[in-house]
Amino acid sequence: MGVPHPEVALILKNSSPVDFSYLVQPGDLFSIYPYLYNIKLRPEKSLLPEYPAKPKFILDVHLGKLARYLRRFGFDTAYRNDYQDKEIVEQAASETRIILSRDRGLLMRKKVKWAKFIWHDDPQAQLKEVFIRFNLGQYYPDQESRCVNCNSKLIEVDKAEIMERLEPKTKKYFEEFKYCQQCDKIYWKGSHFEETEKMLNQLNNDH
Repeated sequence: MGVPHPEVALILKNSSPVDFSYLVQPGDLFSIYPYLYNIKLRPEKSLLPEYPAKPKFILDVHLGKLARYLRRFGFDTAYRNDYQDKEIVEQAASETRIILSRDRGLLMRKKVKWAKFIWHDDPQAQLKEVFIRFNLGQYYPDQESRCVNCNSKLIEVDKAEIMERLEPKTKKYFEEFKYCQQCDKIYWKGSHFEETEKMLNQLNNDH
């Protein structure tokens, strides 16, 4: 019917829970439920395994802006614009990552364990989907910062070390900086940082 198994939280057969291994019999009546946002199922009844730690993600090629948002908020997010489906599934399995995708076929692969289908086209709406589904607000802010371009962890850098690379207004108004050793990019809490903070606050309020 086109529903990926990571989107199914509960199957009731004649009002009794069953898993995907159950063989359908004549006369069976099924009720099938997605992830239940307002009801927490007991682990023995839920078909969605609990993710063991702070969420890590891997995104398909259609979700580049969402990847940048997730990295901005400190979430380990693997993304390339040339990923193949098989590569995404294998990396998700080997690195214990949650797959985010708009491709139902990808999420139907047997090896997929943690995943979410992304419904919206707008990246901010996509972020809200992921934020609510995985309760990301509990993990931010923390001490981890990531480069939005390459996903590497940022390190704190002394202003004096990068002074010659800063624009005059940046030198004047900002004192704290972080640095990506992988792609040589400098970060500070400028206007873009403030805009995304407002977006996060709105997500918290909506949630």
